[in-house]
Amino acid sequence: MPDLIEPMQALLAGAVPAAEDHFGFEFKWDGIRAICYWNGRSLRLQTRNRNDVTARYPELWALRNQLGDRRAILDGEIVALDARGRPSFEQLQQRMHLTAAAEVQRQMQATPVAYLLFDVLYLEAASLVAQPYAARRERLLGLELAGSHWQTPPHQVGDGRTLMRASLDNGLEGVIAKRLDSPYEPGRRSGAWLKVKNRLRQEFVIGGWVDGEGRRQGVPGALLVGYYEDGRLVYASKVGTGFTDATLARIAALLRPLERATSPFDAGQPPGRPHFVEPRLVAEVEFSEWTRGRELRAPSFKGLRDDKDPREVVRELHGNS
Repeated sequence: MPDLIEPMQALLAGAVPAAEDHFGFEFKWDGIRAICYWNGRSLRLQTRNRNDVTARYPELWALRNQLGDRRAILDGEIVALDARGRPSFEQLQQRMHLTAAAEVQRQMQATPVAYLLFDVLYLEAASLVAQPYAARRERLLGLELAGSHWQTPPHQVGDGRTLMRASLDNGLEGVIAKRLDSPYEPGRRSGAWLKVKNRLRQEFVIGGWVDGEGRRQGVPGALLVGYYEDGRLVYASKVGTGFTDATLARIAALLRPLERATSPFDAGQPPGRPHFVEPRLVAEVEFSEWTRGRELRAPSFKGLRDDKDPREVVRELHGNS
């Protein structure tokens, strides 16, 4: 059984693919990607940047009981649900950064998570990555994995536009379209999988902040964010909305030890009198559009992403990310 399988990733697309009958469609979940490894003795949950987050989600450990002696590697998304039963990345922020066992147990009661499974990569001594998506989905459904904190959401073949409308009506991120004949390509961002979003949203590297004023005095008033292009960090925008007081306090505590005298941005410079930091933190930001000057219009902070490597953050355009 492999110790590591890098997650396959999707390309951004502007619309549902025209050849809909050649694709399976799934909702795009607003959480963190996690590969589950069960070797018959121990269960491990690992994020895209290889962080072991098993200890952060004790409610998922019982999945091993349902797998039993069937050694498996599964792919899915860890989500937290809001009061309406919809995945909420804001809610997940209450869980995804915890390390102390007592705090994990306390928050597990207040903010439980669910593991939404969408692929099986290895099963009972056999690798499945070379098998087509349609066959892997059948194997996954055959496992009948359903519990109080994990499930296998349905997918549909064809008619992706209907699922896209349903995602919009239910306040979800969008859909993922996966070619029925596509193998699993570990670690690759492949055109066999396409993500179609209802709103523009992506990760950005935090390169600094500007001081807050009024009730935000003493904490950041806005974050300065950018993305990598040809190995250079490019300034994209100032993000000053979407924060709670608790989030700002936590971000301030994380940024201060990273402060540096010079700008980390290799292209574009933020206005005013910014504080600069080492580019080690990643934020998820929602926005209305890219301007002609390659800045963000109406950006809003959604959360920190410690499951993402800053060097992998690029400007997401249709067909490249």
